[in-house]
Amino acid sequence: MLQKFNPKNKDLQVYINGQLYHRDEAKVSVFDSIVQGGDGVWEGLRVYDGKIFCLDRHLDRLQNSAKAMLFHNVPSNETLIEAVKQTLKANNMTDGVHIRLTLTRGEKITSGMDPRLNQKGLTLIILPEFKMPVYPEEGVQLITASIRRNSPMCIDSKIHHNNLINNILAKIESNLAGADAAIMLDIYGFVAEVNGTNIFMVKNGHLFTPHADACLPGVTRGVVIEIAKALDIPFTERNVSISEFHSADEAFMTGTMGEITPINKIDGRIIGDGSGQRPICDRIQAAFEERTEKEGTSIL
Repeated sequence: MLQKFNPKNKDLQVYINGQLYHRDEAKVSVFDSIVQGGDGVWEGLRVYDGKIFCLDRHLDRLQNSAKAMLFHNVPSNETLIEAVKQTLKANNMTDGVHIRLTLTRGEKITSGMDPRLNQKGLTLIILPEFKMPVYPEEGVQLITASIRRNSPMCIDSKIHHNNLINNILAKIESNLAGADAAIMLDIYGFVAEVNGTNIFMVKNGHLFTPHADACLPGVTRGVVIEIAKALDIPFTERNVSISEFHSADEAFMTGTMGEITPINKIDGRIIGDGSGQRPICDRIQAAFEERTEKEGTSIL
């Protein structure tokens, strides 16, 4: 699975600190913290028919991440929403859009790690693209990476930061193995997440997902848990081993970029009986689509 360039995005207008730039002219300084150390926080947003789904949840997580990173003078949610609306309007975007909203610690007065060198304020970047869910509807194949997901002893995964090197290394492993993505284990050997998404499995009609200890507690993950409870699908959040995923009846990934994606195979093991029947996943997908049609913050 490799995303392709969408010609509809050739003249994108990108927002940087209050100004809109053509994608070819959208730049940040070589002294920006995002360049110097991956020092930023971000959110992925999705637009459905004139509405941004779960916008408040995403912005609250951005605010929490920025606070944990000790960012100063963070824009309010109201300011961020107006900037997002301005950017979407400039691009005439109302549907089928993914937005990457990034907030960096800003430009430094000289190279260095010390945040006290950041004396010019934060950098806000809003990059919208016409982009449908990126994974194939028929499902994906995964491998288990040797790279472990950070524990809170290292970097707390609840901080949605831009330093994604260990996830990228896991993705490289999946590329070399000819898979679509890689499952990452925590430091105890339990499943944490996929390199870019959360993960669920079904066994005997019961839905399971790993604790959000060494994984990002994703917004889509949270919505799926709400849906399962509303549909009276038995659900448990606990430590789950990779062998349990190997023998699962169903498995799927969740995330804003790809929504809900079935998993067909993990480490060469076919998930389920090979028939392609996914009754629990199908119910959750249908309910998720219904929520994206009805809910969201209007951008019009």
